[in-house]
Amino acid sequence: MHTPDWITTPLTDVLLRGALELERTERGGLLPHRLPARARAQCADPQLALAESQPSGVRLAFRTRATAVELDTLPTKRVYTGAPPRPDGVYDLFVDGRPQARAVAEGGHTLTIDLATGATQHRPGPTATLSFTGLPERAKDVEIWLPHNETTELVALRTNAPVEPVPDRGRPVWLHHGSSISHGSDAASPSTTWPALAASRGGVELVNLGMGGSALLDPFTARAMRDTPADLISVKIGINLVNADLMRLRAFTPAVHGFLDTLREGHPTAPLLVVSPLYCPLHEDTPGPGAFDFSALGEGKLRFRATGDPAERAAGKLTLTVIRDELSRIVRQRAADDPHLHYLDGRALYGEADYAELPLPDELHPDAAAHRRIGERFAELAFAPNGPLTVRAA
Repeated sequence: MHTPDWITTPLTDVLLRGALELERTERGGLLPHRLPARARAQCADPQLALAESQPSGVRLAFRTRATAVELDTLPTKRVYTGAPPRPDGVYDLFVDGRPQARAVAEGGHTLTIDLATGATQHRPGPTATLSFTGLPERAKDVEIWLPHNETTELVALRTNAPVEPVPDRGRPVWLHHGSSISHGSDAASPSTTWPALAASRGGVELVNLGMGGSALLDPFTARAMRDTPADLISVKIGINLVNADLMRLRAFTPAVHGFLDTLREGHPTAPLLVVSPLYCPLHEDTPGPGAFDFSALGEGKLRFRATGDPAERAAGKLTLTVIRDELSRIVRQRAADDPHLHYLDGRALYGEADYAELPLPDELHPDAAAHRRIGERFAELAFAPNGPLTVRAA
């Protein structure tokens, strides 16, 4: 059997897309981050640390004639005590924009999380090697989408032909922020999260700041977005604020204004789309906090429930209905002076009829089929020729 003559290419920022910062690890690898160190230093929340280090939307991109590619990675796999095993993270390889191959990394670290107590245990593991062979023997653009749901350290890249950066194709950069749904929870693979699907259909370059449990109107996230080059911007606001029971309406309204003000400091005229929550019966009219349904967990199922009292809405507790009404009002108010600001009701992406057809398996997150539907609809609504996220000639 012929062994390829491998060329090892240093892993640098010129080969990575979708990350805001790259951390050089002790072993010499690269750990992609979706928030910069300054932002990470301002919040010690372990949920945020986990989410931002999972490289949703991050991909290796290079041009090569290679027919074989090897990638050494060190993933961190999560295990939830008492819950069904999680599938291994997926790596999607594309050639000239078309899916070519898919692989998973066996090995890596293990992070065990006790849902009842929040206790965690980290167990180190070995580096994994992914192998892609049989690629077309011609000059081509290659993209490897990293797992959206596994912290992934990149250790080494080997090919049987030289590698160079992909030239700028002139595609607009779309910067998106949202919750675990935007992060890709329960999507089948990194290239089939709804933002990745929408970006593909819309012909844009994705920078995905969807972060599970962490779309909380944090000022440091707004500043990171302000400082990130982008042509098109969207923010999906709501579900995490309800299930975290983080604030009341009195705090929510100025927090939204402040978040949008910060975005406008860095992107004063970029098309900016505010997206309200998708349909989710759990929190439509019932406030948070959300919680794990431990009765379901006892049956080996992962499911969520709302623990708030609908009567508390009168005291300013947030529900998805309250948030949609307030976001719509805020955008109307601001749009009088900001013609590039737009609003999209999230139920246009996934509504009550969609829930009847494609229910949320855990009552909170869409499955793979629903991700596809949401992505297709977002592309149709947002990236259409006259849509809100369209780069228009000056």
